[in-house]
This record gives sequence, structure tokens and C-alpha cells, in this order.
Amino acid sequence: MAQQEIIISGFGGQGILSAGRLLAYAGMLEGKNVSWLPSYGPEMRGGTANCHVIISDDPIGSPILNSATTLMVMNGPSLDKFENIVESGGIIISDSSLVTRSPKRTDVKVYEIPATQMASDMGNLTYANIILLGKFLEVTGIISKEAFEQALRKVLPEKYHYMIPDEMKALEAGMKY
Repeated sequence: MAQQEIIISGFGGQGILSAGRLLAYAGMLEGKNVSWLPSYGPEMRGGTANCHVIISDDPIGSPILNSATTLMVMNGPSLDKFENIVESGGIIISDSSLVTRSPKRTDVKVYEIPATQMASDMGNLTYANIILLGKFLEVTGIISKEAFEQALRKVLPEKYHYMIPDEMKALEAGMKY
């Protein structure tokens, strides 16, 4: 696919903005045009957070999305807010551990993954966003697993580099789910 327009949304503190930043950085490492536009409420942790990420082979006109090819949601209010702006034929990936309803849309591909439960089973809740990203990479092929790992090395502060092998296991768990 030549372009992916992605909205990642959930509560502050779930790694929503970090997930978008990792995607954008990995796209950049692969020579694609990217944009990353974070948005969050003033309350930060516990408030709503979302980001718009565009990864494209072509120049990007605007970082603001009025529609999306992919929606990744980590809470119910985000599904309520953004479900209807996913383009027909698009993708919705939700954390079924936290999103209690399925999308109503029948014209999109839906992947419901218990990412928070899977992350908990791995011993670190912060991996939930990475698990969802794994499914996104698997389904779209927009960026490679190798570029994602390189992005982790660039974006994560060095004191967290010891977590990268487990982050990659989380990514692979999402890809396989």
C-alpha cells in the first residue's frame, strides 16, 4: 500500500503517542515520507490521547486526518469517537481487553486482540501498544520488523534498551495473534 493514514487512540499513559512516534520513525528509516501529529487533553495520564500518523511513498499534503485507513484503539471512548472516520475497506485494531464492544462497521477489517491481557501475561503492561502495532505491521506490511527494531533503538532512551528484546517479542505476539 502506497499510503497509510493511521489514528492511534486511548487513554494518556498507554503509550499512544510513543506508538505513533515509533511508527513514524520506522517509516522514516525506510525512506518513506512520514508525519506524526500528537493530541492529548490537559489531564495527560488517564485523559484521552491520540495521534495521527501518515506513512507514504509520496509527499504528504497535511498531517491532519479527516479520514483514516487504520484505527488502533485502546479504550471504548476512542472507538466511539473514531470508528466512523475509517475509510471503507480500512482496518480497525482494538485492544479487546479494554474495548468492551466490537465495531459496528461491516465494511472494514476488524482485529480484536486482548493486548493488555497479553502484555500482563508477559509481565509488562506497557507492551500492549506494541502488540497492537505488531498486528498493524503484519496486516499492512507498511514497514518492516527490522525498521521497527531500529526505531526502538533510536526512540527509546538508552537506559531502556534492555527492554528491546521483550518489545520485539510483544511485536511478534501481535503479528501472530
